[in-house]
Parts: sequence; C-alpha cells; structure tokens
Amino acid sequence: MARLPRLTVPGYPHHVIQRGNNRQAIVVTQQDRAHLLALIAESAEKFSVDVHAYVLMDNHFHLLLTPSDGNGLSLMMQAVGRSYVRYFNHARQRTGTLWEGRYKSTVIQTERYLLACMAYVDLNPVRARICERPGDFPWSSYRHYAGLNHDKLLKPHPVYWGLGNTPFARELAYKETVAAGLSLAQERALTDATLHGWALGDEHFVRDLQGGVERRLAKGKAGRPRKTPREGE
Repeated sequence: MARLPRLTVPGYPHHVIQRGNNRQAIVVTQQDRAHLLALIAESAEKFSVDVHAYVLMDNHFHLLLTPSDGNGLSLMMQAVGRSYVRYFNHARQRTGTLWEGRYKSTVIQTERYLLACMAYVDLNPVRARICERPGDFPWSSYRHYAGLNHDKLLKPHPVYWGLGNTPFARELAYKETVAAGLSLAQERALTDATLHGWALGDEHFVRDLQGGVERRLAKGKAGRPRKTPREGE
C-alpha cells in the first residue's frame, strides 16, 4: 500500500510519536534526556511550533504540538532527529540509524481531544508501569501542569487556560482530568489515528478538514467497493 502524505494543518494540535529502531533505547542517561529536550525546545522556537505536552520514554517519545505553518512541524522534527542521532552516536561510538523510520503524527480536534491527548501523553509512564503516579516521572509535562515545577519548554494551549481562572484552579482541574484516566476506546483512538495518520475528531471536523486537502483523512471502509447495479438488476 502506498504511504500517505503526512497531514499537517497549521493552527491545529498534532500528536506526534517517534520510536527507536527495533524498539531500541533512544535515551540511556539523564544527560540524553536533557539534550533531547533542549533540541526539541530549540527547534520548536526556530520553526514556530508550540509544544503543549511531551513524555520521553526509554525507546520512544510523544509530543503534542501546534505548528504555525504547513512546514514547521516537519522541519522541527527533521532538525531534532538529525541532531540527536549525531549526538547519540558520537556519545556511544556507534553508527547507523536510531529511529524507526519517519515520525508518526495526526491532527486532532481541539475541543474533543486536546485534554485527552495531554492526559494520554502524561500517563504513558503509568501505563508502562514505570511509576504509580504521573508526578513521579520527571521527564513529562505532567509536573508543569500539576503545579509541581515550571517547564519553560511548554506553551499551554488556550483549552488548558480555560480550565480555571487561577493557576491553582487550572492545576487542580488538570490533575483531576489525568486521575480520571482515559477509556480504552480513547486510548485506541489516539494510538491508531497517530500511527496511521488519520485525522482524529468527529464527522464534522474530518469533513471540514477534508475540503482543504487531497489525501484521505479517515480509514476507508473494509471490504470491496459495492458494485453499481446494472440496468435491469
């Protein structure tokens, strides 16, 4: 099957996943993680991409981003990927690829999925049984939104600001959102849409987006196309 062109829509949030090749580790030390985050921050600023959420796992990372134009996200990810591979290979006297192909991404409907995607990202260490509480993991955006530290990499989305009129109210509302967790259907929707490049939202959202792009934005129906009846059948 031909690979679909990657979908990028300026001004909309995008969920991004980048995995290590053959599930190998992409970070080994705290220095690796700090360096990767610094590259993300540098490239996001250079290419005008807002970073709303992130998590750095051992063999992959997730980002929730909003690009300001059609090229910024891909340019950012290319810059991060190339620079980090040079650093990682040099530090370990190795050669060759580090990433499992190109990054995966999807555009998401803001009102319906932005907070769910933030929670999905920040709950990754809990789902992986690395820790019991998301606040125990230092390499994600959760601690910033829960008021446990300040992370200058992050630019909160307006939806987050709408959670309350004070920092305390917003932090409490976000902690409650994460504590409530996601349904299995939400987790599958976020994972599948990102890995396959489908737009994630309701029918109206997908239909409105479809009018501005040439590639398909949703999974086609299974089975063969229905035959058009011939005259007399």
